[in-house]
Amino acid sequence: MLPLGLGAATKTTTFQVRLTLANDCAISATDLDFGSQGVLAANIDQSSNLTITCTSGAAYTVGLDAGSATGSTIASRLLIGPAAATVGYQLYRDSARGQVWGNTPATDTISGTGNGTAQTIPVYGRVPPQATPAAGAYTSTVTATITF
Repeated sequence: MLPLGLGAATKTTTFQVRLTLANDCAISATDLDFGSQGVLAANIDQSSNLTITCTSGAAYTVGLDAGSATGSTIASRLLIGPAAATVGYQLYRDSARGQVWGNTPATDTISGTGNGTAQTIPVYGRVPPQATPAAGAYTSTVTATITF
C-alpha cells in the first residue's frame, strides 16, 4: 500500500479565452400615437423613443425616412386613411419642433457615440391644424436607420 498522498498525480495546463468585439449597433422604436382626435384645429404634439445600443466608442447616425404613405416626403409626411385620404404630420429632432428629422447625414439626422449601454433618443411628432378628412384610422410606417 502506498503512503497517503503518494500515488495521486496531477498535471495542469492553461488556455486562452478570447472575444473579439466588432463595432455594432442595435436599434428599436416605440410607436408614435397621436391618439383619437376630432377636428384638426390645433397642433397635436406627441413623442416616442428610439433606443440605440452601440459598442463603446462606435460613432453612429440615425435617420428617418418619409414613411409608407403614398406621396409622403421628408418635408411633407402623410398618414393615409379611408379612401386614400391623408393627414399631414411631421417628425422632429428637437422638442421645440423646429428641426425636421430626415435621412441625409450631417443635414437632418442625429449623430452620437455608443457607450455600450442603451441610449434613448426622443422622436417629436406634430399634426398641425389642417382641413379634417373623414373619420377613420390614419397610419404610416416610418423606417429608422442607424449607420455606424
